[in-house]
Amino acid sequence: MTLTTRLDALLRAATDRIPGVVAIVADRAGTLYEGAFGVRDRATGAAMTIDTIFGLASMTKAIASAGAMQMVEQGRLSLDANIADVLPALSAPQVLTGFAADGTPELRPAAGPITLRQLLSHSAGFGYDTWNPEIRRYLAARGLPRVPTSHAQLAQMPLLSDPGTRWNYSIATDVAGKAVEAIAGQRLDHHLRTSLLDPLGMPDTAVDLTDAQTACLGRVHQRGPDGQFTPIDFIPGDPSRWCIGGGALRGTARDYARFLRMVLNGGTLDGARVLGPAAIAEMSRNQLPHGQFVTCMRSVVPDRSNDAEFFPGLRKGWSTAFMTNEEPAPTGRPAGSLAWAGIANTYCWADPTTGIAGVFLTQIMPFADADALGLFMAFETEVYAALRG
Repeated sequence: MTLTTRLDALLRAATDRIPGVVAIVADRAGTLYEGAFGVRDRATGAAMTIDTIFGLASMTKAIASAGAMQMVEQGRLSLDANIADVLPALSAPQVLTGFAADGTPELRPAAGPITLRQLLSHSAGFGYDTWNPEIRRYLAARGLPRVPTSHAQLAQMPLLSDPGTRWNYSIATDVAGKAVEAIAGQRLDHHLRTSLLDPLGMPDTAVDLTDAQTACLGRVHQRGPDGQFTPIDFIPGDPSRWCIGGGALRGTARDYARFLRMVLNGGTLDGARVLGPAAIAEMSRNQLPHGQFVTCMRSVVPDRSNDAEFFPGLRKGWSTAFMTNEEPAPTGRPAGSLAWAGIANTYCWADPTTGIAGVFLTQIMPFADADALGLFMAFETEVYAALRG
């Protein structure tokens, strides 16, 4: 069977278990496969189409990180300088050590400053309330939102460890996005429009959608305790108060595939260069401290995320943009590949060894849904099986 036949059959059969999916496989030269199956809104029955727009959520992180790496190349940001030089709110970072008997948070000064490299590799010490119960308790005690919406709130966000000492998935890319904004002098998504999205030909990736784009927006479906899906009004990474680099963008699979192809092509796409080889190298290699690896994200908010880990038992790192698998994966993905995901079960990977990238988008919560993640892994496995002939 051809790649198209195999993937069509796999994805079409899955629509009895999930509402809908759009998937693309690309290489450095172009698109090898694309398909759309199921519905984008079970309430209306609107069909899933290849131009459906998804809340990319944390798949925004790699794009925002690329924007930061552009500024590093230009000498406008430094990977290893104190980020407080750009964001004074982080001039005195504090590490959360526990809680007093009355519930008051206890903190101590961090052992050192926070750097952009640490932010981009999630080793700065920040956390997320979805997977860190101590952060959730701290935010409740201080009356703070899960993601800061001002520099004053950012100054109050605690670290869970000293900067540069361990990986912890977190709000760090949101913070890096604020550093980009501070240098650019404009809202993050507006800067990314001119620096990345327009040069790469990604017209349907944005924070603020046109009426035509809104009409193509996929609706999020929440899986209930009974296993059934209910359409809900939820926008992953809602930027209404503070545009965040960790999750504000919405876009299509086609657009995201173009971004991944740029990475595979060393910073260029269709004649447009947006990043140099040195920046792509930093985005492609593990940046975590020696002996530190990506660990399982244990959920404390079950309706938002299940426990989540890709390829349990394999060593995984984090570059300045993506998770890296440091060993070959059972799907066929070679060591040194790049990947990540979004809260509504959107997934992607880019493989510099074979020059293949994949984009797999649904709008399902909670994250790491067994059917959606299992289908993504089966999709990737079929791609590599086809490559092997």
